[in-house]
Amino acid sequence: MGADLVGWAASAILLATLVRQIIVQARDPDSPGVSHWLFLGQMAASVLFIVYSALLDNWVFIVTNSCILLTAIVGQVLAVRRRRAAQS
Repeated sequence: MGADLVGWAASAILLATLVRQIIVQARDPDSPGVSHWLFLGQMAASVLFIVYSALLDNWVFIVTNSCILLTAIVGQVLAVRRRRAAQS
């Protein structure tokens, strides 16, 4: 039961960040980048999915979610650099 709660929490965070991003894009279709909340939520959800996968001893999902976490970190770094460059 505890492992399922971690998985559901990760799913809820990921869904919340995706919904938030849809709202942001719907309000401003010409926005200059992706919301940093998308990457932060994706990172939080990925960490929880990694924990969930480890609790289930599922290496496929451990590796997959670790890669997804890495892409979120890279996306966040790129988004921050773009914002800073645009402000300069």
